[in-house]
Amino acid sequence: MKNLKLIILTAFIFILSGSACHAIKIGLYTHYNDNVTAGVSRGGVVENAQTGKYILVLTRMKPYKFKKRGDFIQVEIDKKLYRIKSKEIVVKTTQNSGLVFTKNRWYRGRLKILNDRKGLTVINELGLEDYIKGVVPAEMPTSWEIEAHKAQAIAARSYAAANMGKRMEYGYDLKDTPQDQNYIGVSAETIRTNRAVESTQGQVLVYNGKIIPAYYHASAGGSTLSAKRVWGKDLPYIKAVRSFDDGVPKNGHRVGMSQNGAQILAKRGYSAYQILGYFYNNVMLRKMY
Repeated sequence: MKNLKLIILTAFIFILSGSACHAIKIGLYTHYNDNVTAGVSRGGVVENAQTGKYILVLTRMKPYKFKKRGDFIQVEIDKKLYRIKSKEIVVKTTQNSGLVFTKNRWYRGRLKILNDRKGLTVINELGLEDYIKGVVPAEMPTSWEIEAHKAQAIAARSYAAANMGKRMEYGYDLKDTPQDQNYIGVSAETIRTNRAVESTQGQVLVYNGKIIPAYYHASAGGSTLSAKRVWGKDLPYIKAVRSFDDGVPKNGHRVGMSQNGAQILAKRGYSAYQILGYFYNNVMLRKMY
């Protein structure tokens, strides 16, 4: 077993600059051809995404149905239909601490709804740290050890930062499913997991000066696999190692960090940084902002 105490060399520097490093776009619906229900927890508006002009004032806790109608977007209000002369709109709250609603969940940030004739695409635009708060409890049981949650937060943040723009053909960065990372917004957040995100704010894993897509999976069944063996591509920062999750059914691609393995190591007293340094090879810890 590697010496977990000597794996990660911590060095905090600025890697990215500008406000763009704080924002991410998450696809909630893609080319959806049914009604999209959206709303706000506090006062809000619908605005033209291109001009910023207000189109509609929203009532708090009231559902609004949006649907594709030719080149435009149609909204249903109190069983009456209205056509919005815009292909791109934004649903947002105008109050502090307000949330937006769609897909039967609450989210931080705002919603952008796009009509490109194939259907409606709904995007959650929010800060990167707020996004990670919705990923950690969706990807890992909230009852697990705080050090496992912190390791998950850093891995998830690294994956997101390394994959910005991955799905820009659809107008967003990442999907909200395990195809990228499972994300279910504020509905999943807990005080415990939020604390793990906040205590690792901005921290990412870097190899040769570049943020890595820190792949992870539920369990490897005793041993992780190299990226070359699974995907035919060598990634020098990922090697096959003992995963410490013997007896747990294999679940996932087995590349990178085993989440069950991280939990077991955390229960043995290892820190998030020691866990990450074990599962990822020759990486350094950096701070994005």
